[in-house]
Amino acid sequence: MGFPENILTSDEEVVLHLHPHWIRLAGPASAFIVLLGLTLFGVLAVPAGSFQHAAQWLIIVVASVVVFFASLRPWLRWITTSYVVTTERVVIRVGILSRDGRDIPLQRLNDVSFHHSFWERLLGSGTLTIESAGERGQVVLANLPRVEQVHGTLYRLAEEDDMRRRGLADDDDRGAL
Repeated sequence: MGFPENILTSDEEVVLHLHPHWIRLAGPASAFIVLLGLTLFGVLAVPAGSFQHAAQWLIIVVASVVVFFASLRPWLRWITTSYVVTTERVVIRVGILSRDGRDIPLQRLNDVSFHHSFWERLLGSGTLTIESAGERGQVVLANLPRVEQVHGTLYRLAEEDDMRRRGLADDDDRGAL
């Protein structure tokens, strides 16, 4: 699901558009392959008899439900999770059928930090923690790709936003004189 460009203000630009790191899909992809093999084995292993076709269909239906919850649903959650950094805010959208969203203006960022373990460094992912001045406090984005780059980009954009606002405030003060 793409990012809705219509929520941007007239002078706002998308700087980064990310999904969680692809490693989140390794488990569901492995589960899909294993379940496919087990289903095929189960269908072929049903002994011949009067209930052979019914048993095979039962195996297929049960396997389909398990595949949905073990593989398809995590993939749908991954594809519908968006982390967007614009020139004015951080936009977070999560959800398949129902959606949750959070926008954090760059001017409200108090602290941006990251952490990644040895394995996460090898894979190019990590956890980004954004602390804002709002009521809801911290946002933790786990399994974020290129976490150090995102961290640096957020810091740079927050500084640029602060400088732009100071420049506008100085211009407004001069105009009032």
